[in-house]
Amino acid sequence: MATLAERFTAKYVVDESGCWLWTACKCPKGYGRFNIDGRSVPAHRASYEFHVGPIPEGLHVDHLCRTPACVNPAHLEPVTMRENLDRGVRPWASRTHCIHGHPFDEANTYEYDGRRHCRTCARRRTRESQRRRRAQGVR
Repeated sequence: MATLAERFTAKYVVDESGCWLWTACKCPKGYGRFNIDGRSVPAHRASYEFHVGPIPEGLHVDHLCRTPACVNPAHLEPVTMRENLDRGVRPWASRTHCIHGHPFDEANTYEYDGRRHCRTCARRRTRESQRRRRAQGVR
């Protein structure tokens, strides 16, 4: 019977960039899955723990190579969720204006729940809500 390490090693291939690409079961977003004691775990987390050691409590394993299928421990780093999100591809992070064309500048932007929001749009929503409440006779 194959050891856990032998089973793991048989499920990836090394590409020219040095990534160890997972070839076995993957979730829809491309992250590998590996069964340990009848439990499916993320393959990149299993790889980090096999090769480096325990992942500190509360940290996420970030792919420095930005390749979800990679399980090369040299391409993995434990970081906070915030750092992982900040490093990731977030198309809205590079936007300079809200969907209504108002600038995301220091005066017109506030952060809530980790996201930027437009003050001009927030004021408009508040005025509209107050107008509706007055029309309904609600104070």
